[in-house]
Amino acid sequence: MMNPFRWHVVALTMTMLAGTAKANAQAAKPVSNPSPNSSLQEQSQAPPETEGLIDESAPQGETSKPILDRRDRVFYPGDTERPRPLLRKLFLNIVLDQKDIFTSPFHANRHNALEWLLPLGVTGALIASDTHIANAFENSRGQVRWGGRISDIGASYTLIPIVAGSYVYGAWRDNPKAREIGVLGTESLLDTLIVAGVLKEVFRRNRPDEKDPGHFWGGGTSFPSGHAIQVWSIASLLDHEYKRKKIIGITAYSLAGIVSVARIAAQKHFASDVVAGGTMGWFIGRYVYDTHMSHLAHTHASLMPMVVPFAEPSKRAYGVTLLFDGASHIH
Repeated sequence: MMNPFRWHVVALTMTMLAGTAKANAQAAKPVSNPSPNSSLQEQSQAPPETEGLIDESAPQGETSKPILDRRDRVFYPGDTERPRPLLRKLFLNIVLDQKDIFTSPFHANRHNALEWLLPLGVTGALIASDTHIANAFENSRGQVRWGGRISDIGASYTLIPIVAGSYVYGAWRDNPKAREIGVLGTESLLDTLIVAGVLKEVFRRNRPDEKDPGHFWGGGTSFPSGHAIQVWSIASLLDHEYKRKKIIGITAYSLAGIVSVARIAAQKHFASDVVAGGTMGWFIGRYVYDTHMSHLAHTHASLMPMVVPFAEPSKRAYGVTLLFDGASHIH
């Protein structure tokens, strides 16, 4: 069993590696006036009212660099447990999300070109064959009715209670993972609703059950599919949240695929509508997770091995300690 001195060394090492402003025991409590210090985007956010932020992590003697992104501040779990800071955080994050999402085409480069070209190529090919794909379905009254019912899984009035329930459960049981899913799920849904709403007004494509089906700029709201973009964003978020539990990602993606096919069967969308919406939803879910996830909610990060030296001169004991999630192996 490790002595108190060694545990202090371990705590200090973990604090330095994580880049947090305080020890984990303090970081789990609401902090009214946190100060910026971390270079990690996920844990380097402070309340929006903080002004004049500088990077205090710069070595002494060097000029501190201003933090350019307002998300680079310390946000502790307490800010998702109280309504006021939570709403502020969501509002600020969504505003910055929308800026990043709608300016992302201007940041395409050779490293992410495939992520752009492949979905665009598939969507373009489907637009050319949407009518043939739609005619392949039975298009009976029963099919349309059941397709509409199944696709309700991806509706806002279904997904919002799910993410809200996750947040309530996380706050009740003090479960940071569930609380994060509730917060990031809400953020993902709001991001997708805004994106889908804007693009629907831009393309104004008629739905399959409307006059001049498939016609762009005809006054419709078919492209992209709102159900698809929403359900795929949540599926992507859950898959990234539970990387070590593949069954959750498989289940979430399966339900998202069923909803997408059901929208076509219900004659509410063409194949290109759901593919475009699903692709954008997946990327938005991944973006929200990568940008706003909290390391405090992901204990698997502590499974990374750490080598900590120790010395006990009184016992003439010297060596190193290899730590895995609190367990130690002395060599």
